[in-house]
Amino acid sequence: MSRVHVIGGGLAGSEAAWQLAKAGVAVTLHEMRPVRGTDAHKTGTLAELVCSNSFRSDDAMNNAVGLLHEEMRRLGSLIMTAGDAHKLPAGGALAVDRDGFAGAVEAALGAEPLVTISRQEVEGLPAADDGLAIIATGPLTSAPLAAAIRDATGEDALAFFDAIAPIAYKESINFDIAWFQSRYDKPGPGGTGADYINCPLDEAQYEAFIDAILDGEGHDFKEWERSTPYFEGCLPIEVMASRGRETLRFGPMKPVGLTDPRTGQQPHAVVQLRQDNALGTLFNMVGFQTKLTYGAQKRIFQSIPGLEEAEFARLGGLHRNTFINSPKLLDTELRLKAKPHIRFAGQITGCEGYVESAAVGLMAGRLAAAEVLSQPIQVPPPTTAMGALLNHITSGADATTFQPMNINFGLFPSLEQKIKKRERKPAMARRALADLDHWQKQSAHAA
Repeated sequence: MSRVHVIGGGLAGSEAAWQLAKAGVAVTLHEMRPVRGTDAHKTGTLAELVCSNSFRSDDAMNNAVGLLHEEMRRLGSLIMTAGDAHKLPAGGALAVDRDGFAGAVEAALGAEPLVTISRQEVEGLPAADDGLAIIATGPLTSAPLAAAIRDATGEDALAFFDAIAPIAYKESINFDIAWFQSRYDKPGPGGTGADYINCPLDEAQYEAFIDAILDGEGHDFKEWERSTPYFEGCLPIEVMASRGRETLRFGPMKPVGLTDPRTGQQPHAVVQLRQDNALGTLFNMVGFQTKLTYGAQKRIFQSIPGLEEAEFARLGGLHRNTFINSPKLLDTELRLKAKPHIRFAGQITGCEGYVESAAVGLMAGRLAAAEVLSQPIQVPPPTTAMGALLNHITSGADATTFQPMNINFGLFPSLEQKIKKRERKPAMARRALADLDHWQKQSAHAA
């Protein structure tokens, strides 16, 4: 039987390799770390989470990413299995212990007889004679491989900046001011409804904070980075602040659904921190990605009430991400039109987010397995979260304006019947899960 080569051991590559192996197909998973590192990774572990530890909302009936969680669970996702096994309190979100999560993914793949893990850099595109391949090198694709992709497609890689939020030690937070609460006291997976640390700011403190952010010293961009646009879903706080003084207060610092126990009132603004490890010793500052210098970050963040003596396990950072123009370069089965033995998966395709990346890896693995086994290839229907995401990155988006996209209900076909606004998302979710189950049964029958 042919062996499939998966290049990149992040979430997408790990999921693709798992799906191939579970279908009975031998796979070599190539990961260059730790032989060669990246600007963002800290370890050589497969499926390392380099930014947030959150998989975002786990509400399958009212949130598109929560629906994607449920679809992936039903399809035997390794990423979701490991995430569920290492979940942390996070309100309505699914947050995970990053080390436990990555360790579980690597252990599962290492124990799978059909998976061979190769620790070396792949500098060029695999030849057709080597069999099928999946490139899942993510937003930090190495320069030699990126150059090979450009040479094969005739297209320059698009790029944007993604940012890393700071992580503080819980023991250094002042709980005479800060308190635990989720918005509207909503519990989530493994949570209690009091899962976030909240640091309140009154109007004067907020205005002073905005002034400090706008005046803060930032790292200089390299010449080649200056024309690269940010991803709108992950803007640095200084960029958000520059768009208007109230931007942060209606974004990551919004106070809605929270009550300061000292006053019994909703604060003017709030900084939330979310648990980052299973021990509960580390908490990351939600939405506080930044390109400010470390000195400016420490000074400004310690001006936040409750963080006056905060110590940081990691300060914020920013790195360059690359992705291909998928609607132009890929067919509807994620194959590179110029070299159809190669599929792409994960963030390099222009999907955005951990779960979306893993979902595209899951689909690429299943599609490649079907091709190897000479089975009919059936993509998920566009009414499902999986199908909507696949449709968007391969044909639904405008290739001339293509930008990274999280899963959202705007990518789904409209409901056939008119329905009240508050009932639309649950109705679309029920339709998606019913259609996914039907598709899954059809695929199993075809196999």
